[in-house]
Amino acid sequence: MKDGTVMDWDVVDNIWNHAFRRRLLINPEEHPMLIAEPSINSAQQREKAAELMFEKYKVPALFLAKNAVLTSFASGRATSLVVDSGGGSTVVSAVHDGYVLQKSVATSPIGGEFLTDCMMKSLESKGVVIRPRYSFKKKEVSPGDYKVVDLDFPNTTDSYRLYHMRAIASDIKETVCRVPDTPFDEVAYANVPTTSYELPDGQTIEVGAARFKIPDILFNPFLSQTIPGIDGFGDSTSIRGLPRMVLESVNRCDVDIRKELLSSILLSGGSSSILQLKDRLEKEVLEESPQNARVKVLASGNSTERRFSVWIGGSILASLGSFQQMWFSKAE
Repeated sequence: MKDGTVMDWDVVDNIWNHAFRRRLLINPEEHPMLIAEPSINSAQQREKAAELMFEKYKVPALFLAKNAVLTSFASGRATSLVVDSGGGSTVVSAVHDGYVLQKSVATSPIGGEFLTDCMMKSLESKGVVIRPRYSFKKKEVSPGDYKVVDLDFPNTTDSYRLYHMRAIASDIKETVCRVPDTPFDEVAYANVPTTSYELPDGQTIEVGAARFKIPDILFNPFLSQTIPGIDGFGDSTSIRGLPRMVLESVNRCDVDIRKELLSSILLSGGSSSILQLKDRLEKEVLEESPQNARVKVLASGNSTERRFSVWIGGSILASLGSFQQMWFSKAE
C-alpha cells in the first residue's frame, strides 16, 4: 500500500485468501462482501477489487463503501467532517447524508510514519544510537545488574534493521510525545523539563523540546525542516497543517452545510495523543472560522474504537435492513 492505495494486487489477493480460508474459515462464495476503500480511490482500483471478488472469490454480492462514510456511521452520524490521520497520510473528507463530497477531500502525506522518521532523525542528531532488539542480549552479571552482549547476524538486511529501529522510535514517540497547547516555539520550549525513556539495551535517554516539537508537525509541517536529515518537501503545495486542511475542506462545500460540518469534526486514526490533538485542533479551527460558527471536534475516548472506526461503521451498515437492497451482483 502507498497512501492508502494498493500498489501490488498479488499481495492483497494473498492476504484476502489467507483471511478467508485460514483465519475466518469461510467460503467466500457464501458471503456478500463489503469492502472499505479510501475516499480518493480511483475507478481502476475499484474495478480491480470487484474483479478479484467476483472472478476469483466468486462472491454472491458486493458493495464498496468509503472509509470516511463508515467512520461517520460508527459515531452515529450521516453528516460530519472526518479527519483520518493514519500511518502514511492524513485525509480530511466531508460526509453529507452518507456520501463523501468528492470535491471536499483534502490529503497530506504527513502521518504517523513521518513523525516516527522525525523522531529517529532528531535522536540521531543528538548522538543517540538505537540498537535493534535482535542485535544484542542481556547477561545478568550480578542480581539486577546486566551486561549487554552484542550478537552478530551477518545475513540480516538493512531494511530489516531499519524496521526494528523504527518500531522502537515509534514507541518512544507514542510514550513521551505531547501535542503542545500553543504552536511550538524553539525559544519558549528550550528549557522545558525532559522526560526519560529506557531503550531496550538499558541506556536511558532524555527527550526535551522534541517531545512537543514532533507532534506539532501535524499543525505546522515546516517545523520538520529544522530537524537534521529530514528531506525537504518536493511538492510543498500539498503540505499544510491540520487546521488549514479542515478549513479548506469545509470551504469547498456548499455554504448551507458548513456550519453542520464544523460542529461535528470527527477524528479517527490510531494515535494515542488524539485527545490533546482534539483540543488544539478545535481551538485553531475556531480562531479561523466565521464569528457565529460553533466548532466541535469529536473523538472516541477508546483508542480501539478510533483505530477500527471504519470496520465498526461497516459492521453497522451491513446489518441494516434497508441496506440489503444496496448489494450488487456479478450479473449487475
